[in-house]
Amino acid sequence: MTNEQNNVQEQDEPQHYVTLHDNMTGQSYELPVMSGTEGPRAIDMRRLYAETGMFTYDPGFTSTAACESDITFIDGEKGILRHRGYAIDELAEHSDYMDVCFLLLHGELPSPEERADFVQSIMYHTMLHDQLSMFYRGFTRSAHPMAIMVGVVGALSAFYHDSTDINDPMQRMTAAHRLIAKMPTIGAYAYKYSLGQPFIFPSNELSFSENLLKMMFAAPTEEYVVNPVLAKAMDKVLILHADHEQNASTSTVRLAGSSGANPFACIAAGIASLWGPAHGGANEAVLEMLAEIGSKDRIPEFIERAKDKDDPFRLMGFGHRVYKNYDPRAKVMRAACHEVLDELGIEDDPQLEIAQELEKIALEDEYFISKKLYPNVDFYSGIILRAMGFPNNMFTVLFAIGRTVGWIAHWKEMLADPTKKIGRPRQLYTGQTQRAFAAVDNRSHTKKPNWWSLWSRTNNNN
Repeated sequence: MTNEQNNVQEQDEPQHYVTLHDNMTGQSYELPVMSGTEGPRAIDMRRLYAETGMFTYDPGFTSTAACESDITFIDGEKGILRHRGYAIDELAEHSDYMDVCFLLLHGELPSPEERADFVQSIMYHTMLHDQLSMFYRGFTRSAHPMAIMVGVVGALSAFYHDSTDINDPMQRMTAAHRLIAKMPTIGAYAYKYSLGQPFIFPSNELSFSENLLKMMFAAPTEEYVVNPVLAKAMDKVLILHADHEQNASTSTVRLAGSSGANPFACIAAGIASLWGPAHGGANEAVLEMLAEIGSKDRIPEFIERAKDKDDPFRLMGFGHRVYKNYDPRAKVMRAACHEVLDELGIEDDPQLEIAQELEKIALEDEYFISKKLYPNVDFYSGIILRAMGFPNNMFTVLFAIGRTVGWIAHWKEMLADPTKKIGRPRQLYTGQTQRAFAAVDNRSHTKKPNWWSLWSRTNNNN
């Protein structure tokens, strides 16, 4: 879609302006207002510095739109998440991950012919270059799988030179298909390597999610049959993580891409950003919290701690920075979670028992309801993945596999934007003003920085 089709107001045709008044100088400035198809309007600040000599100050970019996008719409107050206009719950219930990938990449759900061609292309690219598979041996067996993914995905550009020209639309599409297809293989290999088990090759006769589960859990010594309930749940996990607007990792991919970096480097940057516990590591943190609680009889103690604003303890997996209502993804994940638990018949897992009790309390306790601290997608996905047998350190890897298509869609959109510029945020400088240089013999500091003595001891011991 073009900006005209999206009814986005161009800079030279604004519907109206807002007035910025400088109380110090008495000057006023007219700033254009832009409107999208949905959501808040935006004040066009592109000429602010040129006209006023001032920047805006917005830590975390919570009030700043860094781009125009027609991929994903979120209304956190109403609990809305849509991809290309389609509600996330409808996509999760009535489509599969391949449909959603095509939708995010191309703007429409595929026709039967388009879907067949797309699935075939993805299946064609699932294998890794044999030399690349040996790259894993450079890591220790105890390496975090996300560390391996960052390295291997970044290394793809050294193996697939025919899809690194970002100015060639065909190469961009080839890179997109390769990344979507190879990410499950890369993640599964990281898992198998940590176990010391042989790699399982992808199988083209399986669906995307079935293939992922087989590469993760099969062994060469025996036949592996994919459980259809688990495959369906895995597919929903991938769909619900496919894109989430301008989050930290997506913004990282866009920022890296704005420099002209190749697609593999950009996605590796996104993986590194996703690794943070405040972002992709949140579902892993849920399981760590359940381990800390330990048993059901300790839940009341931790509930009271969560209600105490002076206690640093926080219930992970409840509430969301964006959603001030129920996370729409959590509704779908909750149903899938109970389907998986029923299918597997898990009754004696203490952490899952704790999770189910916490869910019950959060949905009934007036404190959680009034604060809108509903269980979010990380809470349920953590439980599902644990029940399936994934270790905690693989949770973010699976998140990265699902999110790859969203990163690529935003990368492609950024490259196609005629107004794109290399990302260059500004700052409010609060350091020293200019001062005279002093020779080393004339320097003295009455107080060492807090980190100095610790660093000195550590450095001298190593």
